[in-house]
Amino acid sequence: MAFNGKYQLESHENFEPFMKAIGLTDDQIQKSKDIKSISEIEQNGDHFKITVTTGAKVLVNTFTLGQECELETPQGEKVKSVVVKEGNKLSFSMKSGIESVTELVDSNTLVNVSMTFWNKRHGQCKSSSFLA
Repeated sequence: MAFNGKYQLESHENFEPFMKAIGLTDDQIQKSKDIKSISEIEQNGDHFKITVTTGAKVLVNTFTLGQECELETPQGEKVKSVVVKEGNKLSFSMKSGIESVTELVDSNTLVNVSMTFWNKRHGQCKSSSFLA
């Protein structure tokens, strides 16, 4: 199944804690939490272009599977990462401790699960899920 298509955000869970973990300010979070983003994915073989439009902000990332690339985060930070595809899932590290997995469930449903890990005694994991 190809990832090509436009997907509109329908719901999200744990949005605020996740956005704080990746570095957005409280003001930025409040301005963006009720905006329904639109993600457009263009796939040509192993090459991807992902455009996320959230209100007036447009974020564009391009990458080739398995090759190091520079991705821009929602707060404008540039991070180096390698995007890998396993089945209908794309995954990459946004920055230390933050992983993102995008799964194409069917031709109409894209699920993005981003996990933030904190190391504490006995280890804990906190996650956020976004459905578009």
